[in-house]
Amino acid sequence: MSHYHALVWIDHVQAHVMHISPDDVEKSLIEPRQPHHKLHSRVGTLGSGRAPEHQDYYHRVAQALNGASEILIVGPAQAKLQLIKHIHAHDAALVSKIVGVETVDHPSDAQLVAYARKYFLAKDKMLQ
Repeated sequence: MSHYHALVWIDHVQAHVMHISPDDVEKSLIEPRQPHHKLHSRVGTLGSGRAPEHQDYYHRVAQALNGASEILIVGPAQAKLQLIKHIHAHDAALVSKIVGVETVDHPSDAQLVAYARKYFLAKDKMLQ
């Protein structure tokens, strides 16, 4: 099945990748192989207090986006930016396909599909 648009909602715990066509949605869920542990900063300790970047996780998410002509990346925090950083460093073919990055909290899959369709419809109308 060929899809034109893709949306990925990502945080440090999971990524919902959706390939969206006018009639169909193909979904996949990707999780890091190592569990995410929330880090807290403490006075007098070394480190940033941020979660470590899981390059394997971002690589598998990027692979799941193959086949899309346009990609929208959304999520509540820093993981979406870390994914973009990973794509720029390791998956150059996807860079030009990223059409937007948006901050989105924790919607349901149905809400994500509706959000993506509305986003891509508005984007496509702007190009006409």
